Amino acid sequence: MDLIILSDTHGLLRPAVLELLQTADAILHAGDINSRAVVEKLSSFAPLYVVRGNNDKDWATGLPHDLTVTLEGVRFYMVHNKKYVPADLTGADVVVFGHSHKYSEERRGDVLWLNPGSCGPRRFHQEITLMRAQVAGGDIRVEKIVVPHEVR
Repeated sequence: MDLIILSDTHGLLRPAVLELLQTADAILHAGDINSRAVVEKLSSFAPLYVVRGNNDKDWATGLPHDLTVTLEGVRFYMVHNKKYVPADLTGADVVVFGHSHKYSEERRGDVLWLNPGSCGPRRFHQEITLMRAQVAGGDIRVEKIVVPHEVR
């Protein structure tokens, strides 16, 4: 399964991101989407699993604060801000979060913690990033994708 993991799009789906989504079997979005139109566009590519971010206002009242989903034997726990991850992660293989706009992959015990960074508007002089993951038979392999951007 080809999985695209992204966060903090803040209303912007860049052409390079749209191109990557064409091969996705599923999409995980860790919040700060900023519009229903982005959710609809993402849903047009593959099954979408999404959580609400701190910038997702009234339009997003139906989106969950956190979500657990199992894909190809890998159990993902999703939340926008990692400070809201519960202490008990029993059964979770991967935590997906966003908010900081900073890419990170970290293994803590048996749990893989993933922040795809931000692939929306460039902020805080950070790279524009997302993740592509291969998920099969209970295993996950993650690849960092850096999206080229204009320098201002």
